[in-house]
Amino acid sequence: MKHVLLPTDFSENSYNAIKYALQLLSEEECTFHLLNTYTPILYDNEYLVYSATQPTLTEIYKNNSLRGLNRILKRIKKNFPNEKHEFKRISSFNMLSDEIKEQVKEKEIDLVVMGTKGATNADEILLGTHTVHAIKKTKCPLLAIPAHFEYRPPKEILFPSDYETDLPPLLEILQEIAARNASNIHILHVYFGPSLSEEQEKRKKALGEFFKDQGHHFYSIADKSVPQAIYDFQEDNEIDLLVMINNKHSFFENLLFRPVVNEIGFHVKTPFLVIPSGKKR
Repeated sequence: MKHVLLPTDFSENSYNAIKYALQLLSEEECTFHLLNTYTPILYDNEYLVYSATQPTLTEIYKNNSLRGLNRILKRIKKNFPNEKHEFKRISSFNMLSDEIKEQVKEKEIDLVVMGTKGATNADEILLGTHTVHAIKKTKCPLLAIPAHFEYRPPKEILFPSDYETDLPPLLEILQEIAARNASNIHILHVYFGPSLSEEQEKRKKALGEFFKDQGHHFYSIADKSVPQAIYDFQEDNEIDLLVMINNKHSFFENLLFRPVVNEIGFHVKTPFLVIPSGKKR
């Protein structure tokens, strides 16, 4: 049975991500852990001044959090009844990224699914702050769903790779998704200058062997930035899911955790699955 963590702030954006997870995993036995954290809104001057004289303030926020989780659960059971799915509620006084990290370890979470929305509040968005923090700290696959994205089976999957790291064990989740949806995996390599090294060639061959039971295709694009190459590929091809390996030594680090070229940005138009490069727990 899979354990899936679903962070929610009770917005329609976060519920849209929950809907995506329920549909993506409709055929699997899963325990979904609905998570709401409420720490940030308490860290203000008013709370620091009055908390000593209002000992029940934390309880008020806790109760509001639990009521919100109950409303979400009621909505899920009404719109997505599924005997294969079990739900648990988590209300926590904690920072979101820290709580996600703790829950992933404690509950042995297999996948985190969350909505993401940047400062522009646009449908095509630069990854939001909460999502980036969660990606940095989370040691399991994380699936980010853009606002207003309507679920469709991930038939066409784009998987950029620089062939600089060995295949992580957690890449199995991509294999599972592709097998369940009869997906085509488009493996995209962006390069500058020389061709692949011997080690890169070995890793490319290993990827082909790993996905031997799934439809897959290799592409090479020269002399473009990674964001531009991804953007252009998605413009020319209808992609349902973007997948990347999070390795601090790879181009992923440059893509998300450093300033990206403003005129291009890294706009997420489709669900975005980030897979840690580390070992399984």
